[in-house]
Amino acid sequence: MNEGGDKMVTNAGSDSAIRSKTKRPRGRKKQGPFLKVKAGSAVVPIYQTESKGRVRYTLSFYREGRRERKVFSSLEDAKKEALFVAQRIQAGMQHVTDLKPHERDSFKAAEAMLQKSGIPLVAAVEDYLRARDLAGTESLAAMASEYGQHFKKVVRRITIPDVVAEMLLHRKQDGASKVYLGQLKTTLNRFATKFPGEVLDATSQEIDAWLRSLDVAPGTRNSMLRCIKVFFSFARSRNYLPEDRSTAADPVRLVKNVSNDYSIFTPKEMETILHAAPPRLIAILAIEAFSGVRVAELSRLDWSAVDLDRRIIELRADQAKTASRRVVPITDNLAAWLALLERKGKVVSAKNLYVDMTALTRALKIKWPRNVLRHSFISYRIATVKSADQVALEAGNSPSIIFKHYRELTTENEADKWFGILPKEGQMDNTFVWDRRNKRSILNGKIIEK
Repeated sequence: MNEGGDKMVTNAGSDSAIRSKTKRPRGRKKQGPFLKVKAGSAVVPIYQTESKGRVRYTLSFYREGRRERKVFSSLEDAKKEALFVAQRIQAGMQHVTDLKPHERDSFKAAEAMLQKSGIPLVAAVEDYLRARDLAGTESLAAMASEYGQHFKKVVRRITIPDVVAEMLLHRKQDGASKVYLGQLKTTLNRFATKFPGEVLDATSQEIDAWLRSLDVAPGTRNSMLRCIKVFFSFARSRNYLPEDRSTAADPVRLVKNVSNDYSIFTPKEMETILHAAPPRLIAILAIEAFSGVRVAELSRLDWSAVDLDRRIIELRADQAKTASRRVVPITDNLAAWLALLERKGKVVSAKNLYVDMTALTRALKIKWPRNVLRHSFISYRIATVKSADQVALEAGNSPSIIFKHYRELTTENEADKWFGILPKEGQMDNTFVWDRRNKRSILNGKIIEK
């Protein structure tokens, strides 16, 4: 018997001759092996014996220094086992020889099935048992099929920091404002530091727990969550997440019952601020107070969009928050303020103007609530025109929000005073400096400590 390589079986006679032999007489010299099965230098002898008229074939070999014997009723089974033992002895794997034949067949079949995958048998068994434990009574094949349906379009595994970097680059290339990019960068870089793993592994519970641990105001937490929701939507659009499933951020809810501060300036407060404002702050203060244009929208605006002859400010779709073109009327008093200025280039020419604007109000001992100028404009405007729909169009908001939050915050008489604020004599002579290092303001040459 030769099964390839250095394997050989030798015998001393045919099977028929074996069966015709009788017991050897007493005193006769003991016969040697009936067969010798070789694999390389390893030899396993097979002995033939007869008991009660039945022929038996015995393997005799040494394993770990001890003599082993195995008895078979079939010569073919004995040859097969002898060859296997010889091969294992040659390969230094005698410990496998204690497997039963059916166990050894299962072992070989399992190894054959895993051969193409390159996965070791032990690793495959460990992975199966882990999956079986997680799946409970569910079918692993059914679960794998469902997983494939959901994730087959996911192009690759990618980490959250990598997606953040890609998203910020895309937003910059798409012309997003510096203010919006700054908000995204601040929130998402912080998020990526906390969650450096793959975007597929993030969970809603982890995101919610992290936001709650930051100890920030509810409004700030909502703003951060909105950025994170935008991030996961971007990841899904890039096929880093399944397109037909909700993202980890979707179940996380915004904080409810956040106190909406719709505080407004009185006409007297606004007049005090404007009459103290230096020329560089007039455009920001006057346009926000008397037209309701948002801070972010104003930062995108060129003076070419301000038409004093037609008394309108035109916001293009790419400049407006709502991504739709909007035409804002210029009131008589706003026209008087803007007529003082040289209207060329960007309306907001420097970032620090917003810092100076709030610093000026602090120097005047006037509190600056969030979005106070826009809230003031909407409140006084609706008191003047008596139409939530008209104000909604001008402010780029919904009529329901205008009606719900701004109606009856002030009176028509107060609105007339608000839209009657005009420049004072010597308005352009005002000076104001915010000394950031020493935390003090210098208004018209007078030092005002914080």
